[in-house]
Amino acid sequence: MHDNSFGCAEARSCGRHELSQEKETPQTEPEGAAAIPVPEGDTEIIETDYEIGQDNYAKSWEVELDIHQVVFTVSAVGIVAFTFLTMAYQSALEPAFVGLRDWLTYNLNWFFLLSGNIFVLLCLFLIVSPLGKVRLGGPEASPDYGYMGWFAMLFAAGMGIGLMFYGVSEPMSHFSTAMGGVTVGEDGMRTDWAPLGGAEGNTQEAVRLGMAATIFHWGLHPWAIYAVVALALSLFAYNKGLPLTLRSCFYPLFGDRVWGWPGHIIDILAIFSTIFGLATSLGIGAQQAGAGLNFLFGLPTTNLALITLIIVITAIALVSVVAGLDAGVKRLSEINIVLAAILLVFVIAFGPTLAILGGFFTNLLAYGEYLPALSMPFGREDANFASGWTAFYWAWWISWSPFVGMFIARVSRGRTVREFLIAVLIVPTVLSVLWMTALGGTAISQVVNEGFTQVQDAALELKLFEMLTQLPLTGITSFVGIILVVVFFVTSSDSGSLVIDTIAAGGKVNAPTPQRVFWASFEGLVAIALLLGGGLAALQAMAVSTGLPFTIVLLGACYAIVRGLMSEPR
Repeated sequence: MHDNSFGCAEARSCGRHELSQEKETPQTEPEGAAAIPVPEGDTEIIETDYEIGQDNYAKSWEVELDIHQVVFTVSAVGIVAFTFLTMAYQSALEPAFVGLRDWLTYNLNWFFLLSGNIFVLLCLFLIVSPLGKVRLGGPEASPDYGYMGWFAMLFAAGMGIGLMFYGVSEPMSHFSTAMGGVTVGEDGMRTDWAPLGGAEGNTQEAVRLGMAATIFHWGLHPWAIYAVVALALSLFAYNKGLPLTLRSCFYPLFGDRVWGWPGHIIDILAIFSTIFGLATSLGIGAQQAGAGLNFLFGLPTTNLALITLIIVITAIALVSVVAGLDAGVKRLSEINIVLAAILLVFVIAFGPTLAILGGFFTNLLAYGEYLPALSMPFGREDANFASGWTAFYWAWWISWSPFVGMFIARVSRGRTVREFLIAVLIVPTVLSVLWMTALGGTAISQVVNEGFTQVQDAALELKLFEMLTQLPLTGITSFVGIILVVVFFVTSSDSGSLVIDTIAAGGKVNAPTPQRVFWASFEGLVAIALLLGGGLAALQAMAVSTGLPFTIVLLGACYAIVRGLMSEPR
């Protein structure tokens, strides 16, 4: 691994801001929080009079502050107000949250699906085009992290918690609904949740369709969403010399106006989106960890127990946030990757090994075969699947994209665009296919070949643990699963807090630690508020509602990326 002190060579133009001020970084800053390096080599730096922190309020009392006056204030007040209102009016809000989620996903599913396709096509185009030769950070930049540490952070921050929750439950759900086939209500509308036309009575085809639908939700599309944000941030910060915030990506569209209200709105949306995306994941993770503890030790799964879990997970995240990027996020990410690899190898070894290994290639082929139909945004007959599954997923990934994208950008300097996109798009997709094939395929095999129906009938959060009961060392592997859920969220929470704080500090990557503590704390409080105010439906509703406006932001970023890359030397 390269040293992460972010040392840099002379650039063609030093710019006006924190890029040229590494030596002024306080020695008390955590490792990894140093200033952004200037581009190395010949790059097209954007000249602007804006200086990082010029709109900030900086004060050192009992607690040190360095915050963007508009972005921090609007975001913090809005989130605090939402949290307390949700807690105060719990009973009245659940139907409102359910209605909001259903309206958005059913009426705008075409928009989410179409946007997801655009993100994938852009990434694939850049991989094969000459623009892929551009190096992030300048032609002479070298990577800050080795491949192992880089991949570990990409994967753990990107979707670890979701893979634990849905690794068994989603393949099983799609398989079961596909086997059930199509059902139509009195109004002539489909009432089933089967993907596409289902595969009624055809076990082999139901397996293929179920796995293809699962991979569709965890493959190219979500990682393309992350890649678009990460590439835009990397390009405009490391090559163009602009602050590491979402607004910088829109300089080609707005010019210097991006430092005013157009940029404020973009950054505020990014913070709202990230907070609610993380809160959704924390709520889902707490439900699964709680179900696992109940399954193993008989602990209750009441709201009080779930709130306690959220508080404990948030407290662990706070410790990691204070430790910083290398000491906290990177170390936890690598531990998680090792634990996840052990669980994966165990399931492959003690599950239906040959079926899993063969199924990996079979499922990839099924994914390729069904991909055009699954990604079709218009004329869908499987409305429940397209809206309730796909549209929600795309909105959820998009709500995560500001923080995952910025986090990926923070650790990806020195890579070429082609190398970056292959790593961010292809490698995690292949790993997701292997994970879903091993865990989901094992569960389906237990139902089809062994008649073990408990895994099919269990609640979503329990399916993983039911599957593990049919393998050796159930207690140990189930406990490892709970640990993975907790630590995966901790890595997501602390990396998210680092990112939110950078945005709320006007692009400063070495802002005071108490600000990161504030954001990490409120991620937990928002999750508790949503859990009390409507449970999973409330969590999903807020992820979808914040993902919608940010989808528009990402579409604008696609245009900015192409324009920015075309101006770079190759």
